[in-house]
Amino acid sequence: MASLDVRQVLLAPVVSEKSYNMIDENRYTFKVHKDAHRLQVRQAVEELFGVHVLSVNMAKVPAKPKRRGMQMGRKPAWKKAIVAIRPGETIEIFGGAQV
Repeated sequence: MASLDVRQVLLAPVVSEKSYNMIDENRYTFKVHKDAHRLQVRQAVEELFGVHVLSVNMAKVPAKPKRRGMQMGRKPAWKKAIVAIRPGETIEIFGGAQV
């Protein structure tokens, strides 16, 4: 496995009601590269956003079966990281978004 650049580790923030509620607890959720591990996620968040990471929890989101009429398919599996940062620090993921 080749080493990932910090910009390759974090793919996108996760936009959901649950992830928005966790922002109040200084926990942010990101979609991450499938080969990324906790240390890489910690380093990427600290370097890109200039915050201090307290903990990183990782989870694999399984593929889900979907159908459109008679056509069967699957949504792809992906990996997410829930990052807890120091109290008082914030990550401006959705600058200007009204919640």
